[in-house]
Amino acid sequence: MTAELPHHAQTVSRGGSHALLRLAVHADALRLSPARYLRGLWWRLCGKRLRARLTIAPLLGKSPRAYRLWLAQEADMGTAQTRNEIAAPPVVALVRSGAGEEATLASLAAEGIEAHLVPSRPDSTLQTVLREAQGAWVLPIYGGDLLARGAGAALRTALADAADSTHLIYADDDLLDDKGRRCDPHFKPDWNAELSRHFDYLAGTALVRLADADLTVPLADDWPADLARRTATRTASQGAPPLHLREVLYHRRTRPKPQRPAPLALSAEEHGRLPSVSVIVPTRNRADLLRTCLDGLATTDYPGDTEIIVIDNGSDEPETLRFLAGLAPDFARVLRDDGPFNFAALNNRAVAEASGELLCFLNNDIEITDPHWLTVMAHQAMRAEVGAVGAQLLYPDGRIQHAGVVVGIGGGAAHAHRLLRPEEVGYFHRHALPQFTSAVTAACMVLRKSSFLAVGGFDADHFAVSFNDVDLCLRLNARGWQSLYEPRARLVHHESVSRGFDRDSVGAERAAREVSFLRDRWGLREPRPEDDWRSWPADPFHHPALSPVSEQFMVRI
Repeated sequence: MTAELPHHAQTVSRGGSHALLRLAVHADALRLSPARYLRGLWWRLCGKRLRARLTIAPLLGKSPRAYRLWLAQEADMGTAQTRNEIAAPPVVALVRSGAGEEATLASLAAEGIEAHLVPSRPDSTLQTVLREAQGAWVLPIYGGDLLARGAGAALRTALADAADSTHLIYADDDLLDDKGRRCDPHFKPDWNAELSRHFDYLAGTALVRLADADLTVPLADDWPADLARRTATRTASQGAPPLHLREVLYHRRTRPKPQRPAPLALSAEEHGRLPSVSVIVPTRNRADLLRTCLDGLATTDYPGDTEIIVIDNGSDEPETLRFLAGLAPDFARVLRDDGPFNFAALNNRAVAEASGELLCFLNNDIEITDPHWLTVMAHQAMRAEVGAVGAQLLYPDGRIQHAGVVVGIGGGAAHAHRLLRPEEVGYFHRHALPQFTSAVTAACMVLRKSSFLAVGGFDADHFAVSFNDVDLCLRLNARGWQSLYEPRARLVHHESVSRGFDRDSVGAERAAREVSFLRDRWGLREPRPEDDWRSWPADPFHHPALSPVSEQFMVRI
């Protein structure tokens, strides 16, 4: 392998050679493709630690042996923490009868949890057990599933620490293969009510505190899932979201599968309530890109009123100037701003001129391929609990460019599931499911103008070019307006084509300042290999056991 490295690799120190050898052994053991791995090794030799990890981490996470390596690392670190027996509310497990139920009962007994075997379909036996369990916490679990070693102590500790308002506690899980080996871990997000509508990640892994309604209202056939779903819905509406334990406490035989959403269908009344939208398009030169973007807006089927504001940042190409001058005033209004490029300031200025109830920030390098995209995003943006709504953006080759933003990746923020193809499974189909996220990109973002103004708009002083959208979303989130990713609005993004990338020294210095501001304001830092994943300040919709240097939700190795 080392013979294929660039010639400069021959100058590496003895310590660097040892590091290369260790990495090469990992590559061989994990069956990684060599070309990209060698590129990561080269960055490591050049002292570019973060770039090396960004290159290698996705390869490690995709290996079929990645989870086994993660488990081995956990064992080496002595992760089986000793928990003292403490006073905690009683727990009663209700085991849904099925293949493997004997092993489930033995597992519960080993963890000190009282268990009752209940028929697979809800009947009088289940209702009797539920009545007898009033005042206790109930663990609905499926026959064949097992508790992890130490799970009983972990659950009791969580119960002892839980607030009185907590009524549901769930944990991470993995699967057992035909040989009883652990595989396919699900490192879950903290409570995500929008995601849970399309992906039941609570069933069989949740402790619930019963309510009176659970004793009187008939349960569905899949009663473990029904109990968890009811409790989550009831308590979240009361301002007490389910509590997430970031530990793999359940080993499962099967788990519910994500359900890709059907196309959004609005009633005539809902269509009539959609508000006016101001679409803001910053641009500079590249008339070809702007023409494609505006042609897409012209064919967009939106039932409400729309206005288009093109804010021109110093275009000087004759073709672009002719194109802008030829735009019909009743189709698009052009504002001129010849100042230095400042994406945040340009959009703030346009907002001051906007009359719409909703704002749509749209890059000039967006290609619109679905006439209903704005209807979908506007409908979501009008929900009281929602702040900024982001679309699924694809590169021209069809791979994902944006499926929400994860805060903390690489010490800043990064687009989730980038470079994945939409038809791939990815990480539990998360790229294909509507869900709350920490942020979305302003390349295509819709939100209420009143919310934008309430938080002061984009921070043009600290985030002229990068991370202004992330910072805006985090400030909206802090006010209770959560960012939402909506994959049913899909567009093509010719990323940064008109502005280019920051490869010059001035651009690099500016980018470094903006990363520093983001870290300081939101408590972020660059990940280090020696970090214990439990102490990593992960994005609540990501997970600290997932790699902090991979955009594709890979196991942290």
